[in-house]
Amino acid sequence: MGVDLIEISPHALPPVAKLLSWDKYRYQLEKAIKKEQAAARGSGESKQIQISARAAYHDLEVRHKKMEEFLAEGVRVDIQMRLRGREKKNIQWAMEKMLEFMKSIKTEYKIISPPKSAGTGIHAQIIKK
Repeated sequence: MGVDLIEISPHALPPVAKLLSWDKYRYQLEKAIKKEQAAARGSGESKQIQISARAAYHDLEVRHKKMEEFLAEGVRVDIQMRLRGREKKNIQWAMEKMLEFMKSIKTEYKIISPPKSAGTGIHAQIIKK
């Protein structure tokens, strides 16, 4: 008949078995495993945008365009504002610059991690709604 007796759950009482084509069953298992692996890889994917607190308007516009591309792909975007020298002492000013940058993003987004000071700068994470 072209079918095989395949034991699906050997630990159940009574054991579960099905009449299926072994090749088709193996193909479906491999397909499910690949799909799970792809989902696990895709969920952790993120892109990074680095800006400076003293960046010129055009530089920020270039970063905005790149960020729009990343958000259109549906990946998480990490925004990092690097602070150097005396900028590290004036966190409030830098935080205002970061919030101003985030307000000018045209695509609707959801904030995963709000802007916060960490290490040598300010970090935030966003994703498309």
